[in-house]
Amino acid sequence: MEPIIIIVFLLIVIAYFLGSISFAVIVSKMMGLPDPYTHGSKNPGATNVLRTGNKVAAALTLIGDAAKGWLAVTLAREVLGGPSQESVNILLGLVAIAVFIGHLYPIFHRFKGGKGVATAAGILFAINWVLGLATLGTWLIVAVFMRYSSLAALCAAVFAPIYFTFLFGAQPMGLAIVAMSALLIYRHRSNIRNLLNGTETRLSKK
Repeated sequence: MEPIIIIVFLLIVIAYFLGSISFAVIVSKMMGLPDPYTHGSKNPGATNVLRTGNKVAAALTLIGDAAKGWLAVTLAREVLGGPSQESVNILLGLVAIAVFIGHLYPIFHRFKGGKGVATAAGILFAINWVLGLATLGTWLIVAVFMRYSSLAALCAAVFAPIYFTFLFGAQPMGLAIVAMSALLIYRHRSNIRNLLNGTETRLSKK
């Protein structure tokens, strides 16, 4: 077996296990907060942690979930610096999907994970800071004016592949971003129903 194949396999496995780390659970336990799997929406993410009223815990969860996405892709880029640019993009795309799936379906929590918004943001910033900033800006604009975190996430998921294509053209990494966006939208299917029914919870103006 070629060494590069072994390296890529290890990077994908590491990315998945890294993605499986739930900072919502870790932070909640450290700060004596309710288990996010039994509290609020029962989703292990920053928004649900915020429902406890602890903004610091929510911020730490957000940073942790974003950081693991950023770290997985950044580590892979450092290790895979040798191959051609197209090959690197393909391999980085696989690592990005692996860490994202790890967050959605974590092995440490019976494959029940979060919806992937923060982790996706970390991945996008690792790919390119302009791409990350543009996507984050989309989320912020929708969240501020519409007051729906889920709608903001859905809009950001739709625009992320568009921003990537505008910035870099058609590349293999773009397919990975499309796949992550599709998974993120799928994970928000209950939110989509609530938005259509007018029962989705708005963000607090505070």
